[in-house]
Amino acid sequence: MLYYRSKAGDTVDRIVWLHYGRQNDRIVETVLEANPRLADYGPELPDGIRIALPEIPDEQDTASVRLWG
Repeated sequence: MLYYRSKAGDTVDRIVWLHYGRQNDRIVETVLEANPRLADYGPELPDGIRIALPEIPDEQDTASVRLWG
């Protein structure tokens, strides 16, 4: 697991975008789950918060479902 040290004004969304390059697949929620009480700081984080960034698998190809032949 990697860690990130917040800078004043950072948001979890921005940190996720910078680190993972995407925000889909519930990545923001996964980061919040890995960091209990992080959401207590509100939308903008203060300087110096240590944030765990869990490993997230690369985007998975989603299989298409064909409803009609």
